[in-house]
Amino acid sequence: MTRVYVSAVMPISLEQAWRVLRDFNGLPNYHPFFAKSYIEDGKPADQVGCVRHFHDHDGNAIREELLSLSDREHLCCYRILDAPALPVRGYVSEMRLKPITTSGQCFGEWWAEFEVDDANHDDVVQRVGDTFRLAFEGAAEVGR
Repeated sequence: MTRVYVSAVMPISLEQAWRVLRDFNGLPNYHPFFAKSYIEDGKPADQVGCVRHFHDHDGNAIREELLSLSDREHLCCYRILDAPALPVRGYVSEMRLKPITTSGQCFGEWWAEFEVDDANHDDVVQRVGDTFRLAFEGAAEVGR
């Protein structure tokens, strides 16, 4: 099992960061990798079990299912259902935010666990890590 972990201090409040990152359909609004997104079957983007279907700028599609979303704990957990351009199996990810009480900023952590073949390991780890890092950077920019 491979695990990728990224953490960041964002120069915005927990409330500002959560307002951006809790939107399971909002990736294209703050992430440079993604071009468009929709929630399948017209379900709400905060309904556990909803499936987001999104595309990167090269047209590659990814489908992910929301497993949990907690406004009290400021966390989101999801799994990949289908991602032909990302050769992983059993991918589950969680993002969690916490306040930094001394500064009013927000601490974020995002991790994923998955299986990946050795031949693709380094590339996939880099791509997943970059995805998380850029999500935090984008959320900090949009959340201001």
